[in-house]
Amino acid sequence: MSDVPPPRPPRPLGDRANFLLSQLGYYTAHRFARRLTPLGIQPNHFGLLMHLEQAEGRSQQQLADALGIHRKVMVGLLDDLESRGLAQRRRHPADRRAHAIYLTSQARDLLEQARAIADEEEEELLTGVDERERAVLVGLLQRMASQTGNPPGVHPRLGATSA
Repeated sequence: MSDVPPPRPPRPLGDRANFLLSQLGYYTAHRFARRLTPLGIQPNHFGLLMHLEQAEGRSQQQLADALGIHRKVMVGLLDDLESRGLAQRRRHPADRRAHAIYLTSQARDLLEQARAIADEEEEELLTGVDERERAVLVGLLQRMASQTGNPPGVHPRLGATSA
């Protein structure tokens, strides 16, 4: 007879936080992307527009640095927003070699609609979770994101070329 305890049965996927976070992330990301489709934007456009709204007048390079996006990827994203009439490049007032980035009035209108979609998506995802639980959940997720080195409010796929 051995004193070695019998092996524990493996935990089911539904009991693993990493699986549940991945499952919910996939689910909500695809629903959000589908909901944004009528607006003609993808989640990465939404993320960049949200950041631009808070940082208008920054140069392309400053935005790329702040968001952790390669400058060539940032140029492509901004080209896309500009071709859609959502962003404007203007000469940077302090650096003639740089462009400052600004939202257009069309972008502001679209961003209002996109935020409403994001709010609806979050509300549906958190149905059955009360306000106190939501605050705890968001706080835990923020702490976990911080521990993984993710900059606050920057999605790792912001610089991705497709949703």
